[in-house]
Amino acid sequence: MSNPELSNALPKTWDPSEHESALYQGWVDAGYFRADASSDKPGYSIVLPPPNVTGSLHMGHALDHTLMDTLTRRKRMQGFEVLWLPGMDHAGIATQTIVEKQLADEGTSRHDLGREKFIERVWQWKAESGGTIQGQMRRLGDGVDWDRDRFTMDDGLSRAVHTVFKKMYDDGLIYRAERLVNWSPAQQTAISDIEVKYQDVAGELVSFRYGSMDDAQPHIVVATTRMETMLGDTAIAVHPDDARYADLIGVELDHPFLDRTIPVVADDYVDPEFGSGAVKITPAHDPNDFAIGQRHKLPMITIMDKTAVIEGTGTQFDGLDRFAARVAVREALAEQGRIVKEVRPYVHSVGHSERAGEPVEPRLSMQWWVDVRSLAAAAGDAVRGGDTVIHPKSQEPRWFAWVDDMHDWTISRQLWWGHRIPVWYGPDGQIECFGPDESVPEGWERDPDVLDTWFSSGLWPFSTMGWPEQTPELDKFYPTSVLVTGYDILFFWVARMMMFGTYVGGLDIAGLKDRSARVPFTDVFLHGLVRDEHGSKMSKSKGNGIDPLDWVERFGADALRFTLARGANPGSDISVGESHAQSSRNFATKLFNATKFALMNGARVPSSDDVLDVEKLTISDRWILGRLDEVLADVDTGFETYEFSKACEALYHFAWDEVCDWYLELSKVQVAEGGERAERTALVLGTVLDKLLRALSPVMPFVTEVLWKALTGGESVVIAHWPASSEQPADSAAAQRIDDLQKLVTEVRRFRSDQGLKPGQRVAAVVDGLDELGLAELRGQLDSLARLEAADDGFTATATIEVRLSTGTASVAIDTSGTVDVDAERKRAAKDLAAAEKELAGTTGKLGNEQFLSKAPDAVVEKIKARRDLAEADVARLKAKLEALGS
Repeated sequence: MSNPELSNALPKTWDPSEHESALYQGWVDAGYFRADASSDKPGYSIVLPPPNVTGSLHMGHALDHTLMDTLTRRKRMQGFEVLWLPGMDHAGIATQTIVEKQLADEGTSRHDLGREKFIERVWQWKAESGGTIQGQMRRLGDGVDWDRDRFTMDDGLSRAVHTVFKKMYDDGLIYRAERLVNWSPAQQTAISDIEVKYQDVAGELVSFRYGSMDDAQPHIVVATTRMETMLGDTAIAVHPDDARYADLIGVELDHPFLDRTIPVVADDYVDPEFGSGAVKITPAHDPNDFAIGQRHKLPMITIMDKTAVIEGTGTQFDGLDRFAARVAVREALAEQGRIVKEVRPYVHSVGHSERAGEPVEPRLSMQWWVDVRSLAAAAGDAVRGGDTVIHPKSQEPRWFAWVDDMHDWTISRQLWWGHRIPVWYGPDGQIECFGPDESVPEGWERDPDVLDTWFSSGLWPFSTMGWPEQTPELDKFYPTSVLVTGYDILFFWVARMMMFGTYVGGLDIAGLKDRSARVPFTDVFLHGLVRDEHGSKMSKSKGNGIDPLDWVERFGADALRFTLARGANPGSDISVGESHAQSSRNFATKLFNATKFALMNGARVPSSDDVLDVEKLTISDRWILGRLDEVLADVDTGFETYEFSKACEALYHFAWDEVCDWYLELSKVQVAEGGERAERTALVLGTVLDKLLRALSPVMPFVTEVLWKALTGGESVVIAHWPASSEQPADSAAAQRIDDLQKLVTEVRRFRSDQGLKPGQRVAAVVDGLDELGLAELRGQLDSLARLEAADDGFTATATIEVRLSTGTASVAIDTSGTVDVDAERKRAAKDLAAAEKELAGTTGKLGNEQFLSKAPDAVVEKIKARRDLAEADVARLKAKLEALGS
């Protein structure tokens, strides 16, 4: 009952590299991923977290994209109008750094070009080199709407940025102030917290003495890892309750190098138990010192220029780089005898610029800021009120801790590439923010700074859909359905989008038809980090990073996607290695071979004329259909709750363990019988594979596309309906019968293995008890799976296996005479028995050792007990075997 026409539609073997690119382009050309804002279908939308235009996809991106693609493909199959909107971020600092390096290699600079020419050069670079990620997304199979591809510097997005800035400025939420910022001396700009990466650095802790060198006169000892900053010290702080310094509070001490004194102040911030209990205060170069300086109205003295060179101190250290000054100041203090302890190595955490790689310098600087109090409160209330739901819920406390204690956000950057701040300065000192449609008076100068990249990306969910204009996309797809991202950027990007979304949702300006849409997304799914197979974080320095495109080339996109989705659960990290990718590739091959085998054995999908009468189906057929319904329910639950691992595990084990390992073999016997029973089994087999392939397609779209089209003759699995339950009541009796059969087959196979029978060797057997157990119908399957054959009249059993099943015992009498090398079997059994007895003695000895039992954890003891019990069973079995062999 084979179907060579359909099976021949498949290639001989599955080689992803030969099919994936063409399949993807076919989907794009067919328009399957285009979203129709005028559709009557319910809307479902995701905006792609925009990767940097300078970058390429890493494993974290691959995870993000796989999960988003899985969600959108499934929703498309469920009948939703789906928008997955792609785009890229202009990556202000990173992009400017690349182009400036190119200019330096050419012997010029941005200052030589001037601002306009430099910006033109950046756009030129973007056009020539900024499309790497788009090609990689296609290789992954991303089902995005390429017609709506956006860029954070597009005209429409620029208008959105300008509109929001103007409104926030007018509302008093944006202001200009001199405060401490993270400063990159190499790039000469303030940078955001997310662009600061902390790493341990081997430095030195130096203790030195302020005040008189006479022990009888006022003096105090402090310690620091940044000696150069003492040139900007304006106080020494002690705890108000520290009795050691009670008489020194308010005393002025001479500065060792400057013609000024500094006071001793009392502040609760100081830990009296740490070091000497006294802390030097440099308000212009340390965030904690800045806060103390504000409380005590201390002078804030900047001692470095924008490149971190000492400047304006009037000392011999002016002109020195900060690191050279660190050494020079220590040596000068040593000459005065002020180093009071031997300088000792000290490892401490230091913030580094993510782009330049240098230590960040806290710097007092005039910048533009966002007053975040009301915005952060609204972002917190949106989650508290259930307008946005965070998955997993365990991440909510981190969210509230962040938004409830958020500090004002510095949004200005001293760069040229980016959204320029829309503030102008008049000839008479006026400061004015003009809107996008307002004219600027002649003679006014625009602020030279640009906005932090996170400002424009914070508007991403609605700016990409045309806001502030009223657009069909906003009506149909906003708020977006879910944001998929890693928990590590919960505070940076997610918080900013929530602040802007809740703010814009309450504005009485064009764009949002539904004023109740005050959040940018209804769900936030936070997944974990992708780690290597040993659980270590991937990094270039460790050399344990994995290029996802390398895996695509070697194992196929389906294998990469299934590996990542199979490990993804809300908030949990994922450990992956090559063995996982190889396993997923093997799974794709298994699906391919199984489907081809099924087609060769007549599998076909029921047509409208076919009626599957459940009453006429075999036990095997009823069992697999029942399991299919159960698995589909588990898959739906998994995807709906973002438990991708649960859904993928259910599909994997059903496909491999039940369909391939059992049902294909069971159905082969039924198909071989011919007749109506074979026809019905062919339809069941087709039904199971059809629904299985559709359920797997969101995660493994390529191999399932090829297989599903060959099986069904349909246009594409991308636009097929999501598989639904048959709504038939569960057949528990059939499930129990198959469970009994599996146990029986497993025990017979184990016996055969013990006897050294070859896997394909058939042996004569007499089976009793099948009628009483309701398994008579499955005798043919038992013989096929256990390699048994009917006994003739001269049959003599040499061994009998009794297997306890659900409602009774089945016995299988087997004649193994002439099939076993008795001497070889006897030697092998004796060797195995010796090993089992050694294991039994060792485990029994440990369990009889009271000292061991008193110290060992319960889990260890239980594991040893399990080993002992297994060894006991093996000893008994092997002794019986040797007795049967005549030892």
